Formats: sequence, C-alpha cells, structure tokens
Amino acid sequence: MSAIVYYDDMRVSPEVIDPPQIEDAMDKEHLHVHVHDPAQNATKPNQLATSSVRDLLECPVCLNAMYPPIHQCSNGHTLCSGCKPRVHNRCPTCRHELGNIRCLALEKVAASLELPCKYQSYGCVGIFPYYNKLKHESQCVFRPYNCPYAGSECTVIGDIPHLVAHLKDGHKVDMHNGSTFNHRYVKSNPHEVENATWMLTVFSCYGQYFCLHFEAFQLGMAPVYIAFLRFMGDDDEAKNYSYSLEVGGNGRKMTWQGVPRSIRDSHRKVRESFDGLIIQRNMALFFSGGDRKELKLRVTGKIWKEQ
Repeated sequence: MSAIVYYDDMRVSPEVIDPPQIEDAMDKEHLHVHVHDPAQNATKPNQLATSSVRDLLECPVCLNAMYPPIHQCSNGHTLCSGCKPRVHNRCPTCRHELGNIRCLALEKVAASLELPCKYQSYGCVGIFPYYNKLKHESQCVFRPYNCPYAGSECTVIGDIPHLVAHLKDGHKVDMHNGSTFNHRYVKSNPHEVENATWMLTVFSCYGQYFCLHFEAFQLGMAPVYIAFLRFMGDDDEAKNYSYSLEVGGNGRKMTWQGVPRSIRDSHRKVRESFDGLIIQRNMALFFSGGDRKELKLRVTGKIWKEQ
C-alpha cells in the first residue's frame, strides 16, 4: 500500500460474511481446500467486500495480516500483537492508551474468510481458511526459491527456469550439460580468503539443474576449502540423486559421496554443516604440488540418479 488507512469502525455486511464459527475454524487440524474455477474469476460484489475486509485485517504499523490476538484501542483502532510493544502501548492512530482490549469481532470475521495462497502467480490454486493460510504458505511447494548465487547478497527470487536464466545472464555463471565434471581451481595466494565464493557452476542433467560450489572460508586461523552440490528444487526431489567428488595430486586423492542439498537450504547453511568435500589448506597445497605457494586443485566428480 502506498498509504496507510485507519478505520474508526467496521461495517461488514451480514449478507457477505456468514456468521463465524471461530472454534471450528481454529481447532480443526485438517481443513478443506478449494480449487479455483476459472469460470468464477469475474469480479463480483462479494469479492470486492472480501477485499475491503482484508484491508481491515492489515496492521497499520507493519502492514502485515493480523492474527489473534488482535488488539484495539478504546476508539476501535486495531493493530497486531507483534506491533503493540513497538508503539509503547499507544494507539498509532489516535494516541490513546491501548490497554489489553482484544478485537474479538475482527478475529471472528477473519475466521470466516477463505483466501488464495499468496503464491497464486507461481501456480498454487488452493483457497485456504484465513487462519490456515500462513502455515500453508510457509510450506507451499510453489513458493519461490532464493537465488543460489553465494558471491553477493542477491535478493532475486523466482521459480527454477527464472533463476537459471538469472544465474546465466545476471551472474554470468558457467552452464554445462552433462552429469560429469572436471574443474581446476587456481589461486595465487592461498593464505588469503578475500571472497567466500570462488566458483559456481550449473549443470543440467536428468532434466534437472544442479549447482556446484567451490568455496574458501576461515576455520580457526587457516582457510578451509569445500566443494558441494546443491539441487535446484525441493529436498524430496534432491534425495533421488547422489554425487561424488574427488581431488588429488602427488599420487594421493580424497573422495566424497553424498546427496545434493536443496537450494531451499542456503549455501551458508550447507557450508557450515560441512556437508561436502572438505580440504584443509595444508592438504590442498600438497595436492597442488610445486613450491606449495599457489593453489592448483583439480576437482572431478559425477552426478547420478538413484534407482
């Protein structure tokens, strides 16, 4: 909203909002879900009324939807329980003291509403009771993914095709087709860790996309190198795949086998869980050969689908 609108009272038409049964709406664990009928998408008066009620349920301070307990001042102005401490018990509209008055009428009105998932534009067609909508949205399979690029604080979100295009065009990430890889990582001064992310490569195989990360981070007093794979999709799908990594030199090698992590998990979370091929600096320099003053690592690996 570009402006904050405050309401001195609520006038909800009884022919639009059925008499609420808040106990049933809040106590039932499994509530029905409606599916949109495209033939019913035309704007109707009751849809306009529902939109007005939804505006009433928007907290004037944080602009988020309000959930019980919804507080009000003696003049009927409402705000959410999360914002009440922030306004020091003063109504942000009329500055009267808030006290501990709950707006039970608005809570009951909310219990009678059924609203679409906010990820409707991403493909979710569900309609959910107001008090179940938030829980659904936190788990909705259509909710967008965060950009998996770790070299910057990228705020781009979207579905997988959008993120693949964004990685290629926005971050200039290398794109490869196939399930095997052979990469060489070189750094002239391995004693410094200037940037956590050195390389991100995207692989397309089995009709899916995978992100191969190779990073350096500080562990104690020395840099540690880690390579790991993330799946561009949800965790349930990621478990259908496995991958292996190998690094070596001077007649020695280290191997790692694991399951790619979903990009629902941030790269930092994966890195800090050490869920990948970990290479200590001394070992990395040993694999590099030469005078051990330059990092030269070759990491090979493959991705396969479990039967």
